[in-house]
Amino acid sequence: MESTSEFVQRLAENQKKQEKNKKRGNRHPESKLPNHKHSQGV
Repeated sequence: MESTSEFVQRLAENQKKQEKNKKRGNRHPESKLPNHKHSQGV
């Protein structure tokens, strides 16, 4: 069993990583490709 301080430290690291990933994903939403690749009846 891990100590409380180790658990809290790991939790804080995970939250930092999640925040970083969130910010990284939303930089240029307009430059993303559309989700569907099939043509729309063209």
